[in-house]
Amino acid sequence: MDVKKDIVELLVRLTGLDEEVLTAAVEVPPAGMGDYALPCFKLAKSLRKAPQAIATDLAERASGPDGLPPSLDRVRADGGYVNFFLRQSAFTAGVVRATLDAGDRLGTSEEGKGKTVLLEYSSPNIAKPFHVGHAFTTILGHSLARIYGHLGYPVVRMNHLGDYGTQFGKLISAYLRWGDEEALEKDPIAELFRIYVKFHKEAEKDPALEEEGRMHFRRLEEGAVQEKEIWQRFRDLSLREFERVYQRLGVSFDNYNGESFYSDQIPAVVKMLEEKGLLEESQGAKVVRLDEYNLPPCIVLKSDGTTIYASRDIAAVLYRMREYGFYKNIYVVGTPQALHFRQVFAVLEKAGVPCAQDCIHVGFGLLKFADGKFSTREGNVVLLEDLLGQAVAKTHEIIVKNMETRGQDSSGEEMRAIAERVGIGAVIYTYLKNGRERDIVFSWEDMLDFEGDTAPYVMYTYARIRSILRKAAESDQTGTATDEALLRLDLPEEFDIARQLDGFSEAIRKAAEDYEPFYLTRYIGMLARVFNKYYNSYSILSAGDPELVRARLALCESVASALRIGTWLLGIEVAERM
Repeated sequence: MDVKKDIVELLVRLTGLDEEVLTAAVEVPPAGMGDYALPCFKLAKSLRKAPQAIATDLAERASGPDGLPPSLDRVRADGGYVNFFLRQSAFTAGVVRATLDAGDRLGTSEEGKGKTVLLEYSSPNIAKPFHVGHAFTTILGHSLARIYGHLGYPVVRMNHLGDYGTQFGKLISAYLRWGDEEALEKDPIAELFRIYVKFHKEAEKDPALEEEGRMHFRRLEEGAVQEKEIWQRFRDLSLREFERVYQRLGVSFDNYNGESFYSDQIPAVVKMLEEKGLLEESQGAKVVRLDEYNLPPCIVLKSDGTTIYASRDIAAVLYRMREYGFYKNIYVVGTPQALHFRQVFAVLEKAGVPCAQDCIHVGFGLLKFADGKFSTREGNVVLLEDLLGQAVAKTHEIIVKNMETRGQDSSGEEMRAIAERVGIGAVIYTYLKNGRERDIVFSWEDMLDFEGDTAPYVMYTYARIRSILRKAAESDQTGTATDEALLRLDLPEEFDIARQLDGFSEAIRKAAEDYEPFYLTRYIGMLARVFNKYYNSYSILSAGDPELVRARLALCESVASALRIGTWLLGIEVAERM
């Protein structure tokens, strides 16, 4: 039920102003000042009147013979504002009916029809541990993919693996010198990580190792059989390990075209830039100067002729443009890489590539523990799989304790399955509960709090509603609530729930527009809070009147639907029981 649209249509009729201008002007005021408000100073220039005069005139004319739309109860001028008050019971009934009728399509739209969105996320380096630093891009990208898909955009999920570069020459060198075949088969990432760390420690004592690593990478780029076979094995073993983590998070990709996929397309990039007169030599390297963008030169080829991240990213954009004709090409990569992407996008723009403006870097902050950032080279990493395992184990402990306190059976596979969903949901929610560019300070106590702004709280609210609906079915209190029955939802708390439900589509739209799933996280957290306030104040199954019971059950079902779909868009699976 789009009340704001009703208000805007009324204002268009009264003022003759543009719909977009009025949509942007209408806002939600502080409590007690109406349900929506129009600050008339925003219209003063267009209408050539004082804000107070505009407000008085609009309020009088809105209440005139043509009448208000059914969703509005009254309109009042207050200084330079027009305040709109909803017809609360009609509004609540309309929102509940619309939510139930929408079903799984709640919040969907066709705005993205025919507009392909490419999302590049996760993109771990092969042969290195999948640590908690990779979780942010994986979780954020996965949520954005679901959000864009919900809005009708064809989405291509891309895992741009870090599977190329000088570091793989070093790893090949380390493997040939110190590799342990038995250890590689048993725990490939741990063994590859061990020899990677060892290479850097040994290189501090013997700098010649660095040149040996560069030599192996040159041979890899040239297609040497030995290097190619070793590299392919590293890639296959790494993907096998990564896939285990992805499955646990419910994450999947449409392709794993990593940096290596684009390596044979670099000559075409170099040729294009040379033909456009953009390539210059600088200390033996080939660069594109970006002085007009106030950016440092972008290196395309290093002095030894090998490729670099930028050249491979430029090749990737050109390939994606040909292959997909994308509407947006989104990179979900940490904020420290912002300069790199500004350079790549500037090179594309300078070269006249038409899709340059459609390439977007979505940055994000860091996950911090007490000892700060992570360093792969020093071996100081927290593995994502270990973090997920601990979250599930700690959640299981809490669930078991709570159930034993209530005298309920806490054994069995169902409890472990619930702990898996809640624990992993808690991790996902923690990453997405604030603006993406803010750093996250990790706290088990905060993350697993069943009373705070957390996944356990939201998921418990959903499970509570499902329990109410099951009890209703067991006591034969179910049945479709009539429109007349829904009009009996006239409590202020029921109106508050309806107001929150009505904001679902807007939360999804904002999340997509700003690449910020936290709008959705904030939305479902608030919805859970307003519902629990209602639940703790009023009886649902013991309301007495069967029609009122059915109306309240319909309200409960609407909230459950929004919570289920909202959490799914974040990448969280709810549990029917907790």
